[in-house]
Amino acid sequence: DEVGKEYFKRVNTENVNAVAYDIPIIGYGNDTVNTLRLWEARSPEGFDLKLFNDQKYLLASENAVQAEDISRVLYPNDTEKDGKLLRLKQQFFFTSASLQDIVRRYKSLYGNDFSKFHEKVAIQLNDTHPVVSIPELMRILLDYEKLNWGEAWNICKNVFSYTNHTILSEALEKWEISLFQPLLPRIYQIVEEINRRFMEELNEKYPDDWQKKQEMAIIGNGQIRMAWLAIVGSHTVNGVAALHTEILKNSELKEWYELYPEKFQNKTNGITQRRWLLKSNPELAGLITELIGDKWITDLYELKKLEQFIEDDNVLNRLTEIKFRNKQKLAEYIKETTGIDVNPHSIFDVQVKRLHEYKRQLLNVLHIMDLYNKLKENPLLDVEPRTFIFGAKAAAGYRRAKGIIKLINAVAERVNNDPDINGKIKVVFLENYRVSLAEKIFPAADVSEQISTASKEASGTGNMKFMLNGAITMGTLDGANVEIVEEAGAENEFIFGLKADEVVRLEGYGKYNPMEEYNVVEGLTKVIDQLSDGTYDDNHTGIFRELQASLLYGVDGGRPDVYFVLRDFSSYRNAQTELQKAYKDKRNWAKKMLKNIANAGKFSSDRTIAEYAKDIWNIHPVKVEDYID
Repeated sequence: DEVGKEYFKRVNTENVNAVAYDIPIIGYGNDTVNTLRLWEARSPEGFDLKLFNDQKYLLASENAVQAEDISRVLYPNDTEKDGKLLRLKQQFFFTSASLQDIVRRYKSLYGNDFSKFHEKVAIQLNDTHPVVSIPELMRILLDYEKLNWGEAWNICKNVFSYTNHTILSEALEKWEISLFQPLLPRIYQIVEEINRRFMEELNEKYPDDWQKKQEMAIIGNGQIRMAWLAIVGSHTVNGVAALHTEILKNSELKEWYELYPEKFQNKTNGITQRRWLLKSNPELAGLITELIGDKWITDLYELKKLEQFIEDDNVLNRLTEIKFRNKQKLAEYIKETTGIDVNPHSIFDVQVKRLHEYKRQLLNVLHIMDLYNKLKENPLLDVEPRTFIFGAKAAAGYRRAKGIIKLINAVAERVNNDPDINGKIKVVFLENYRVSLAEKIFPAADVSEQISTASKEASGTGNMKFMLNGAITMGTLDGANVEIVEEAGAENEFIFGLKADEVVRLEGYGKYNPMEEYNVVEGLTKVIDQLSDGTYDDNHTGIFRELQASLLYGVDGGRPDVYFVLRDFSSYRNAQTELQKAYKDKRNWAKKMLKNIANAGKFSSDRTIAEYAKDIWNIHPVKVEDYID
């Protein structure tokens, strides 16, 4: 314009309307109702009657369908370019709609004065998926609200905070410039300018370290590194478990911690006891309230008072009876939905979580295969009856994850129908794992399988839900498992496997050879060979052979046994043997259950959210006055 200010005009745009839906979120016993605003994408053009009357039926609804696809399925399969494009559209759509709404609400109260925006608005970036919010808020403030760059950037840096949810470097999202720039050209311009200014900062800090500057650049190797953008554009970066945060600071984000040490915090994840105990396990909740009162419902640290009953046989017996009745209910559900009869007197050994190789459902099923082999060799083997229960979903394009699900089901088919086993072990895969199913599973579990490769799980929350319902953890020292052991005591869990620092060393030195485990560990050769000798049917897909290759030789140019399944196999099997022995002593097992429940207080989301509010969002509790009619 006449004063030299740049203006940007968008052309050839794809226009989408965001339709808001407000879901009421009702507080517990406090007469407070908040709202969760969700968005649906719709085309402003809608259905084209003229094209329809011209008998161009598909074209008549093309715009509407393309727009609605944006919000039709969260996280669409992105193995191909079209899927990646749809996912980027989805990320931008949700963030832009929310930001425009936030700015609109702010202006309705404070007009065009944005000096208080960072005091009234806090935006938590939950992983990298919403990080496009940073340049989008810059666009709104620069292009619509006419702020200068310094003002807009100062607002962004004081509004945004970033939670990192993954240690896996490949999961730190990156977008190809060739995809990003044509779809979001103005946003890309802003990202370029953020990167240019950040590189000036790095030049001052590290004038001669070109490698560090290349590695830390927001734009590099033809990609936009969304995690780097999040760190630069946020005032706080947090991990979600103590171990996770330390790994970020000392390894995965080491250069960033050295640059911005003041930004880094830990906020251990939590769960709500009002869903995962009060609602889903009413018998146990009733017993707890009878013993210590009901303050635990809003202050989970109250559960510590249960420790006074650790030698009370009446309480321990009632705890065991409640667990058994929950197992009976789950057994009925399993029979109804799968047709499989399971013994509620058996150990309910449960692994329910997203299917990923680092979570090592494969280690679990390899142990089951080994146990089955031993029972075939010696049907009189002293094995405590065991029901292995899985629930998981795999990403749509994740072939090996789907292969592991197929293997679990193939093992289940063979084991459950073998008369030689005589019901000593059963394997169940429950389809469509979801919250309503989880509410049935957690109260019934005896054993909580938390067996990720140490250093790979950020936190986990299923481990906390199991703990709260009296399940004993079988796990590695990974994620929040470390804190569960600290709270309940190592003697009340079963810990095995490599530790995080040992995994990091093995990865760094590159000297791990899984063939040594394959050749030396008793029973392991047979189990691994069964993946390719036809013992288990993969319907001629070759996926079991691919799983075998991933363990022994590596696939897609990667290292063999990336997640140290074979290295930890013997340790895992030994821990399982110890667990079986411990379960025979029902009174001592009940004491372990009670000890876990009594020490679950730290893992309430009430504590987590209060810490975010105090340390990151800088907001404080406000007493809501009683409503007067």
